[in-house]
Amino acid sequence: MSRKYFGTDGIRGRVGDEVINAQFALRLGHAVGSVLRRRGVPLVVIGKDTRISGYMFEASLEAGLAAAGADIRLLGPMPTPAVAFITRTLRAGAGIVISASHNPHYDNGFKFFSGAGEKLPDEVEAEIELELEKPFSTVDSGSLGRAQRVEDAAGRYVEFCKRTIPYTSSLAGIKMVLDCANGATYDVGPAVFTELGAEVIAIGNEPDGLNINEKAGSLHPELLQQAVVEHQADLGIAFDGDGDRVQMVDGSGELIDGDQLLYIIARHREDAGRLGGGIVGTLMTNFGLETCFRERGINFVRADVGDRFVHQQLLKRGWLVGGEASGHILCLDKTTTGDAIISALEVLEILCSSGQTLAEAAHGFEKFPQIMINVPVKGKVAMDSSATVLDAVRDVEASLGNDGRVILRPSGTEPVVRVTVEGRRGGQVNELAQQLAQVVQEEFS
Repeated sequence: MSRKYFGTDGIRGRVGDEVINAQFALRLGHAVGSVLRRRGVPLVVIGKDTRISGYMFEASLEAGLAAAGADIRLLGPMPTPAVAFITRTLRAGAGIVISASHNPHYDNGFKFFSGAGEKLPDEVEAEIELELEKPFSTVDSGSLGRAQRVEDAAGRYVEFCKRTIPYTSSLAGIKMVLDCANGATYDVGPAVFTELGAEVIAIGNEPDGLNINEKAGSLHPELLQQAVVEHQADLGIAFDGDGDRVQMVDGSGELIDGDQLLYIIARHREDAGRLGGGIVGTLMTNFGLETCFRERGINFVRADVGDRFVHQQLLKRGWLVGGEASGHILCLDKTTTGDAIISALEVLEILCSSGQTLAEAAHGFEKFPQIMINVPVKGKVAMDSSATVLDAVRDVEASLGNDGRVILRPSGTEPVVRVTVEGRRGGQVNELAQQLAQVVQEEFS
């Protein structure tokens, strides 16, 4: 069925709009509670990031769930993957995260996890959407849900993260700068790395409800790059607002993005004989990474953009590792969803066991120049409806040969077509991208 509310990763929008408001959150809580009650697991875990609107939505969801007869466990500010973990350990029916991930404070939304700590199945999302169309009602007083706060949630998650690397591993001797984006990792992030022995200089760890992701974190790593150099740190780590994306910075201040981190993890696992089949990237994974994996004999496939689709491909193939350049990295032998802290720990454990610096571990992967141009268009367009555009794409592909690729991707959120060209030679890539963008603009604008 077509979805009215759910996108690829829950429900998201501007606070106060026709969906992301207190009244809708009340109805959403009631819908989720009603579905779970029918399914026999009326227990829901709720976590949130540090946005000021999280308090409002937490209260509304709690009221709606209780009215439907579902019990609630409140975690307070916690990373998205922590909510997935605790949902699973408490044997709850679902987990809800109040977050808009890497977006500014004026956006918010609702992410969902199943009882297994994975993305909510499509059929359950569809059932919730149907329930939202029904009138609001309240169960009898004796059946109302109860809410409790999980007081030790942070400690549980910190210990879980630490257990994902060998107990013999120590981060002693590593000096790092940690940028928590003034988001959900502001407390547990520094705790994990400090308890493992690292010297941690934390920045972006003073949330005020309004400064989440503001010129900080994985989306804005410039301050982290500067801080690593100033403090003469070995490396830097940046999370996004809800703690499921990670980027790193080497000792010289150079950014190491999600594709490079995926390369480090894949190469080490391959050398150790525990890769687990192959690697899943997305349509936007740098072509240089695909080329590098092909040369090393590592299986690689692309999923649609979004960690939900990466996860689906991993499960379909029985593989373990996948991710995106944005820093969404999944290691399914360690946890059930993308987890910034656990992904960073995997990289750090590799550095400790190999004796390499972060820059040395990333060596061997040549990122291809990539140009993406957003071309404004009138409404929705179908790329295969224009012979002119298709001919232009074929011409660009012929010019690139086996050393590049072309992606035309209509945005799902704004009236633009993203024209992306990758190749070995930056000058050629830029010229071809401009030519193709011009054809798309003339055809669809």
